[in-house]
Amino acid sequence: MGASPVRALETLTFATPGADKGLEEVLKGASILLTSQAEGNTAAQDLFADSQAEYGSLLNALYATGHYSAVIHVYIDGREAAAIAPLDAPARIDRVEVVVEPGPLFRLSRANVHPLPRKAKLPESFAPGQPAESGLVLEAVSAGIDAWRDVGHAKAAVATQNLEADHRNATLSADITLDPGPRLRFGPLTISGNQRMRTERIRAITGLPEGKIYSPEEIELAKDRLRRSGVFRSVALEEGETIAPPDLLPFHLTVVEEKRRRYTFGAELASPDGASITAGWLHRNLFGGGERLSIDGELRNLGSGSSGTDYGLKVALSRPATFTPDTTLTFASEIGHLDEEDYTGEVFTLSTGVTHRFSRSLTGRAAVEYSYLSVTDVGSDRLYRNLALPLGLTWDRRNSTTDATRGYYLEAEAKPFLGFGITDSGARFTLDARGYRGFGDRDRFVLAARFQLGAVVGSSLLGTPRDYLFYSGGGGTVRGQPYQSLGVNVLRGGPDTFRTGGTHFIGGSLEGRVRVTEKIGVVGFVDVGRVDAMGFFDDFGGWQAGAGVGVRYATSVGPIRLDLALPVGGDTGDGLQIYVGLGQAF
Repeated sequence: MGASPVRALETLTFATPGADKGLEEVLKGASILLTSQAEGNTAAQDLFADSQAEYGSLLNALYATGHYSAVIHVYIDGREAAAIAPLDAPARIDRVEVVVEPGPLFRLSRANVHPLPRKAKLPESFAPGQPAESGLVLEAVSAGIDAWRDVGHAKAAVATQNLEADHRNATLSADITLDPGPRLRFGPLTISGNQRMRTERIRAITGLPEGKIYSPEEIELAKDRLRRSGVFRSVALEEGETIAPPDLLPFHLTVVEEKRRRYTFGAELASPDGASITAGWLHRNLFGGGERLSIDGELRNLGSGSSGTDYGLKVALSRPATFTPDTTLTFASEIGHLDEEDYTGEVFTLSTGVTHRFSRSLTGRAAVEYSYLSVTDVGSDRLYRNLALPLGLTWDRRNSTTDATRGYYLEAEAKPFLGFGITDSGARFTLDARGYRGFGDRDRFVLAARFQLGAVVGSSLLGTPRDYLFYSGGGGTVRGQPYQSLGVNVLRGGPDTFRTGGTHFIGGSLEGRVRVTEKIGVVGFVDVGRVDAMGFFDDFGGWQAGAGVGVRYATSVGPIRLDLALPVGGDTGDGLQIYVGLGQAF
């Protein structure tokens, strides 16, 4: 049995004479010995190894801050660590002393990276007279190489570099020559690693434009398309080392496929609306071409105090890279039962459509949809049938889809529809706008706002399919108010009225989110909504508002949400409402 390491360190001192407060903090952050001490490591052999590595770590930090004439000492019980041979490593270490004399701050006397393409932009601080930080020089070189790559010179590299430090004048001369290399085109793509996925379909999804001028952006788009397909666990797209005559750059793609099937389950709870349960099954690669078959079921309002249970089943088949590498074709059908406070209904929809990704932020969609809705309310039965053409755009500039702290999100849809039988023809418009602004260290405080707008034009209130009308209340609109508690009242021909949804809706939400710890956050919020029958702010509509507080617990898939809300406006309130779910409210 070997002897245990000797532990004896009594003192570790770290001095930086001549350094200001900021530089001192940088050096302490780079110190391997201080990190080791914080971790409680006092084994002699480890301290000796850390002491010898300390020089390089501190020197890199000094170069990064523009100090090129520093003097570094690391003493182990009074002896310079660098002078101790490995075979003479001490068996016991009682005292370690680090002394860093940073010397003067060097400035650039010359800052030159050449040649450069016409629109190249180097860092503004890479200029004579500016601090000569090593990272700044590297950033300028990288910017020059990237500029050449952006215009098709994939093999651009550094040809020569001349870096001279003038210690007498505390200056650094940086003169770097780049070799752009030839302008290249995308060459042939070879693929490996696929087992069930057909090679020609992978090539179609990747969408590399063979024969076109090389572009790093096209490579990133190709990787993004492969990931979005959902078929692959990992993708590695690599440039070839050699150029195929006359100017073709070959590529090799290595993929690892995901499991073919995935099962999902979810649940939310809101009082008094009851619980919602969702379950889904997905086949990621049905025919070997990346086709996704999904079957999703949902039960809503289980145990609701104001309505019955809704349920539905949706089947969808989608195919990526149809027509273009960024276009997905989808066929879908849905059946369901609606048991609302105002009516019951049986719904059936059948649709086919495309989704096109214009950029990482902008997505468009278009579809043709047939809808069938059989409704029974307080005094009548109605059958709504229509053919619709939903057209939508989504512009997503959030830094996270589940817990955004910066950016904005816009979703708009226009849905013209042609009615049959008693169903009128018209159009339904919706807008959902969200914005996020973070403040403080690592966006500890976040202000989030949401604005919703909806309108049905061209059709009468009773001639519009009931599921096209708007309600307010509940987790998606106004927390603190019962689910779909706000609609409009319609005369039945006498003194009696019955309630239905409105043709116009406007809503807004404001949240203040504060991160208390790495895992726990608190939220304060206020929501408001209004539903009208004939136009915005008409004499037949009404409004409601709610406010409350919430708690968030961060997980790898998004925060777990608990909100407590009370009604603060309108006449539809029913006491405290509780909401539990996954992800932020918006």
